[in-house]
Amino acid sequence: MKLFTNIVAINVILLGLLSGLSAQMYQKAIDWNKYSHQEKYTDVMARSDFGSVTGWNINRAMISNGALRITVEKNALSGAGGLISNTKLPEGSAYELDFDVRFHSEFNWSRGGKVGFGLGIGNGNTGCNLPTDGAGGTLRLMWYNNPTTKRVYFHPYVYHYGMPGPCGSNFGKSYPATGSIERGRWYKVHMYVKSNTGSNTNGHVQIKIDGVAVIDQSIRWTTNDSRRLINNLSFHTFRGGKGDEWKSDKDGYIYYDNLSVRQISK
Repeated sequence: MKLFTNIVAINVILLGLLSGLSAQMYQKAIDWNKYSHQEKYTDVMARSDFGSVTGWNINRAMISNGALRITVEKNALSGAGGLISNTKLPEGSAYELDFDVRFHSEFNWSRGGKVGFGLGIGNGNTGCNLPTDGAGGTLRLMWYNNPTTKRVYFHPYVYHYGMPGPCGSNFGKSYPATGSIERGRWYKVHMYVKSNTGSNTNGHVQIKIDGVAVIDQSIRWTTNDSRRLINNLSFHTFRGGKGDEWKSDKDGYIYYDNLSVRQISK
């Protein structure tokens, strides 16, 4: 009887330890319902919601009917016309995130751009800076207006070790598989990143949009184990690419809601 009691006590302790570990995993859920319609979303608000946020631009962020509206300005590309913001995450080997995104009913697609939230590994390579040293990677999302097929679609935008370049990889994947994305419609985006170990291809990359798998495969993110962990939440919303075909002659608006970020493993 005493042995049984001891075993039960040990199990209770182990469950408590496991529960404590789970409680220490990073989790963040943000919506913008607490703010007033047409209120500017300041860097103070952003830091309150996100934490250690950098790169915020109050002039391009506003609350719209309980959602966050980001302006991509006319005749400008990259951070000159949009938002390039980042938030530090506790280092972890697996994270997932979810968010909703909608393009304004009169949004000009131009050639395309970066949209929404993403995850960074190690050095978090972007900007056509290929991670040839095996020390960083990123998972982001683009919208793209294909001049050949005349389709407008989402596609993955990935930096990882061994990528062909010259800039982010899309693996030939797109959503929807046929036809185009629509203005004025909400899309639900899910992302999952798992780090690899050493030079192995035992990492993972996944994007689902409205429950449909756009990419879901093994990947070698890095080869430097000291830089293998996920450590950044990106929020990048801008036109570009390079060249005038990526620009628009009028401002555009992209809306976000229901952000959720969850650390799955240390």
